[in-house]
Amino acid sequence: MDHKRGSFSGKIGFVLSAAGASVGLGNIWRFPYLAAKYGGAIFLLVYIILAMTFGYTMIIAETSIGRMTGKSPVGAYKSFSDKPALRVGGWINAIIPILIVPYYSVIGGWVIKYLAEYLMGKAHLVAEDGYFSSFISNGVSSELCFLVFTAMTLAIIFAGVENGIERVSKIMMPILVVLSLIIAVYSVTRPGALEGVKYFLVPNLDNFSWMTVVSAMGQMFYSLSIAMGILITFGSYMKKDVPIESSTRNVEVFDTAIAIMAGLMIIPAVFAFSGGDPSALKAGPSLMFITIPKVFDSMGFGTVIGIAFFLLVLFAALTSSIALTESAVSTLQDELHWSRKKATSIMGVSMVLLGSLSSLGYGPLANVTVIGMQFLDFFDFLTNSVMMPIAAIASCILVSRVIGVDRIADEVTLNGAPFRRRKVFNAMIRFLCPFFAAIILISSIASAFGWISM
Repeated sequence: MDHKRGSFSGKIGFVLSAAGASVGLGNIWRFPYLAAKYGGAIFLLVYIILAMTFGYTMIIAETSIGRMTGKSPVGAYKSFSDKPALRVGGWINAIIPILIVPYYSVIGGWVIKYLAEYLMGKAHLVAEDGYFSSFISNGVSSELCFLVFTAMTLAIIFAGVENGIERVSKIMMPILVVLSLIIAVYSVTRPGALEGVKYFLVPNLDNFSWMTVVSAMGQMFYSLSIAMGILITFGSYMKKDVPIESSTRNVEVFDTAIAIMAGLMIIPAVFAFSGGDPSALKAGPSLMFITIPKVFDSMGFGTVIGIAFFLLVLFAALTSSIALTESAVSTLQDELHWSRKKATSIMGVSMVLLGSLSSLGYGPLANVTVIGMQFLDFFDFLTNSVMMPIAAIASCILVSRVIGVDRIADEVTLNGAPFRRRKVFNAMIRFLCPFFAAIILISSIASAFGWISM
């Protein structure tokens, strides 16, 4: 059946929804670690430059493709080319969120578990050695939390674009900003935290290397929700009177600001807890679910800060998961002509089936691995390290070789809207963006197999 395409109410709806998609777990558990490891303010500077060039170009390109066609990734690609190779690019963009959101929801379930423990006054319990590993190896507990998070995501998707995604983003994103400010102020005022602030914000050329650039490039790429099909889908919901370039700039600023706030929340607090030991900073789940609870437990008002922190993380995880799920649902609606209710229901079944592999992968299915990886790690490697860089390269080729940069410029400047960085866009999309995406592809695979350290 045909369906009436949803849309955002205006610029604020698009910006907050796109920013919500961008601000996720990677901002909180990966950005602070990388910034501290690769030169502090030097890393920040490189990250910002890349966001204003590479990130800006890809957001402009994908959003424009979506609005020009009014379709999700598969249909958008088909609108411009019948070449099988490029149509595969559309399908890769569409499949990525279908594979990411199940395991992302598993991690969202872990966040719910920790938030619940803090709300029940069990800050000491979650800070104990072995609590996290005991929890994720308990198949029943981990699975239940995963299902709760999945249900929350699907409930929002059922409500639609404006009444679901946009409304939730307008509520959660301002609260997320306020919570991040409160926690950051609390963190930097702890005894011994000033050394962490210096470590994060003062340039350290001794830690600068080519890996600083590669790591900043990879973090920016994943942080801005590039090559996940999300921006094409959200672009298809953008009204013609909403300026693309200024909206893109707002998303860039929002995402970068939250990443910096995450650094100020985490690095000074960890330094205060560890006596200034940088080795206490880890990336990934061990930072959020092992180190941070220990840090909060050592502080005054640790329970209150723990509640605020994991509520913030829950909002960040939810806004990202609904964006991923919406992109997948939109593809099912467009390509199979299903209703939103049917597409969301089928996507929900897929999330439960694939997510359960990741949820149970540390418990009952711990002995089952794919190329030596647990299910969650494998899906993360497949999508982030392999599929997303390929999808980005496909989008660059589509824009520069098929659509043409002039047609993209026409879309951006619709109704007299400005395109101030048009020269940057032209140079990046034709030459540098495909090159950068190829570097990310190679370095991500090399890092996943331990050939280099990122």
